[in-house]
Amino acid sequence: MHTILQPEGWAKPIGYANGVSAKGRTVFIGGQIGWNAQSEFETDDFVEQVRQTLKNVVAVLAAGGADPQHITTMTWYFTDKQEYVGNLRGIGQAYRDIIGRHFPAMAAMQVVSLVEDRAKIEIQATAVVPD
Repeated sequence: MHTILQPEGWAKPIGYANGVSAKGRTVFIGGQIGWNAQSEFETDDFVEQVRQTLKNVVAVLAAGGADPQHITTMTWYFTDKQEYVGNLRGIGQAYRDIIGRHFPAMAAMQVVSLVEDRAKIEIQATAVVPD
């Protein structure tokens, strides 16, 4: 389905891939945040916002005829690096619960703020559905 790109001699990354090669129909997922389908936040807890954000990513994937294993790349934007780093175990559990053990190419970065004031995390993704 997808080929993980791991340069020879590089240490294997944990929880992401350095690169992914894929062929098929591309599905682009715009930045999703931790609110529900009615655009309402149910929590200000960081891990729970991550969980809802990942559920939102999966919902958009499904609308495009894709599944989590089709994700080739994800970009995570969060408003507090310390909150992100301090919650890695909970984030990992939420990720495995929603996405599974599929680890695409990823980037993560702290940003000054997100458009929605209560949002603590935003995730953008790309998926490739095999032909």
